[in-house]
Amino acid sequence: MPSESRPRPSGEPGPSPERSANMARIRGKDTRPEVTVRRLLHSLGYRYRLHRRDLPGTPDICFPGRKKVIFVHGCFWHRHEGCPRTTTPRTRTSFWENKFTANMVRDRRNMNGLAEIGWDAIVVWECEIADLDALVPRLVRFLDAHVPTSTLRSGS
Repeated sequence: MPSESRPRPSGEPGPSPERSANMARIRGKDTRPEVTVRRLLHSLGYRYRLHRRDLPGTPDICFPGRKKVIFVHGCFWHRHEGCPRTTTPRTRTSFWENKFTANMVRDRRNMNGLAEIGWDAIVVWECEIADLDALVPRLVRFLDAHVPTSTLRSGS
């Protein structure tokens, strides 16, 4: 049944049926950028856990033995500064600005929460997936920094 555009409590009209259908197709997990990063990490010999719900922000990729996590963020949703994908829709701009601000506040809170419990975290932005040659050394530096040798497997 198609959704109707009806006024919101703020007086602003709701999304169009086309916008609503587009938004319904957007996934929160197992996105193309996330799967690309996971395949890359696996090919480099890293093993990980996915979406640990017991950690702040339910990180996309977790390395429990290293106490490190990776978030794979979409540039549009998480507002990658300076990225051309960080656009704002022309309709319902106040809704979108509030949504993006809330996302950035939540991201900051999650990063701080992870740091408070002793976990290191980085963000891989969707646009960074285009240059895997630059991404690989960044991931390796992050994952191998300050890791006790007893937790690393030899020959991996």
